[in-house]
Amino acid sequence: MIGNWDTRISRRTLLRTGGAAAVVLYGSAIPTARAGPGFADYPFKLGVASGEPTPNGIVLWTRLAPDPLNGGGLGDATYRVRFEVANDPSFLDILHRGETGAGPEEAHTVHAEITGGLKPEHEYWYRFESEGHESPVGRFRTAPRYGTVPERLKFAFVSCQNYTYGYFSAFNDLVGQDDVDLVVHLGDYIYEGPGLLSGPRAHAPAGTVRTLAAYRTRHAQYKTDESLQAAHQAYAWVMTWDDHEFANNYADLNLEPEQPLETAKQRRAAAYLAYWEHSPLPRSRKPVNQNMPMYRRSSWGDLVLFHVLDTRQHRSDQIDNTCPVPQRQFGYCPPALDPERAILGAEQRAWLLEGLDSSTARWNVLANQVRFAPLDQNENPTIKGFGPDNWDGYVADRQRVLDFMREQKPANPIVITGDAHVHSVRNVPPSFQNFDGTPVAVEFMGTSISTDGDGTAADRVLHFRDDTENPHRLFQCDRRGYVTVDVTPETWQADFHTVTVATPTSVGETVASFVVEDGVPGATQIFPQV
Repeated sequence: MIGNWDTRISRRTLLRTGGAAAVVLYGSAIPTARAGPGFADYPFKLGVASGEPTPNGIVLWTRLAPDPLNGGGLGDATYRVRFEVANDPSFLDILHRGETGAGPEEAHTVHAEITGGLKPEHEYWYRFESEGHESPVGRFRTAPRYGTVPERLKFAFVSCQNYTYGYFSAFNDLVGQDDVDLVVHLGDYIYEGPGLLSGPRAHAPAGTVRTLAAYRTRHAQYKTDESLQAAHQAYAWVMTWDDHEFANNYADLNLEPEQPLETAKQRRAAAYLAYWEHSPLPRSRKPVNQNMPMYRRSSWGDLVLFHVLDTRQHRSDQIDNTCPVPQRQFGYCPPALDPERAILGAEQRAWLLEGLDSSTARWNVLANQVRFAPLDQNENPTIKGFGPDNWDGYVADRQRVLDFMREQKPANPIVITGDAHVHSVRNVPPSFQNFDGTPVAVEFMGTSISTDGDGTAADRVLHFRDDTENPHRLFQCDRRGYVTVDVTPETWQADFHTVTVATPTSVGETVASFVVEDGVPGATQIFPQV
């Protein structure tokens, strides 16, 4: 049923918002809102989303796409889109109204930024309307007021959702956890490659995407997934990327196999724009050509400060990790120890250390893409081996961060990580040479939403007790799922959930829970009891 979208705004709404229906930042690139020629089909097939919550603001997202897999189906027309934010899901108490245009320059997407007038720690509902069609209703919660320490935050972190390996049943299970305040996505929102050709679902378009039109279609296909839509409708998201939003294992503008620089620039510009277009990110994050300002901070009062990292756009190229064993130092090929190599880049590293140093939050969280703690992956106990694509390939850059944590002691450093398709808990040692030193942080790794599928090892849950090669690794699980974290001023509890991806729905199982206590280094397993 279409709601009351009368453009007139009541006196009460005007008074409540200080005379403005909504504080929205558009920027010169946004087309002027005007009536379009109408839609051949329902335009909100990709759902709605919200992101970047602050104590008094939010970014609201949608895309008009009556024909999502064929360019959206709207051609060059520009459409007027209106949106409302209410205190109730029935929209009887409307707080904000706003209007903008959706044009072909940004794939008919909307990024409506409300920058004032919302209450801290408050639940709101929102919706869009265009040409007489009404979107699904979304919900979000604003962050606590800056400088305050709320009683708790419950958030989930997720990553790695390959459409071709199975269904996004983890999101259905996550939506059932209705006390979640926030979702953090750690990358691989889409996969740019052909995917699993014999999988239950095929990629559109087929093959590897390289053009703006192809990236837009791939994002649109993922957004058609009802489980993903439900998770976006239910919670506000904070997002960062990894590699597959652009190209597998890329480093800055280095692609494998090597491609001309101009080709890499054009393809990255297309990938980054499509990513921004389909994410609830503000206009300040919109890419300029092949560059996008991605690293940033997001706070939940003075309880949690998320330092959202970008370990792809600014990194040095990966090393050749096939050096002879006699040449290795502490198991690493010599180039991995080169102090000039960086995974963050000098500017981002300085930003991170400054933020950790000045933080007043009880818990400092690095929202990170690839494995942070060192891990000897060679099964031969007499030979060490480390992966080149994660922080083990950038030893000096990581050591600078570890030294800072050890010396400056920022409050409760926690690293949350995606990419590896396993659940895992690792105490982060103070040095790449000594894995059993007093930890300076704890790393919680979340498995994939669907990538790698259910496989044949559905019962592979490993609790490490006597791993002499990696004494800092406490737990690992090779299943699909997500992680929820319950944070209070005193404790951080991470619960590892698993699902099957053969069907869209799956009853989740909690396979392990770990706790970190305020001011106490290292994680303790509380479930199953040991």
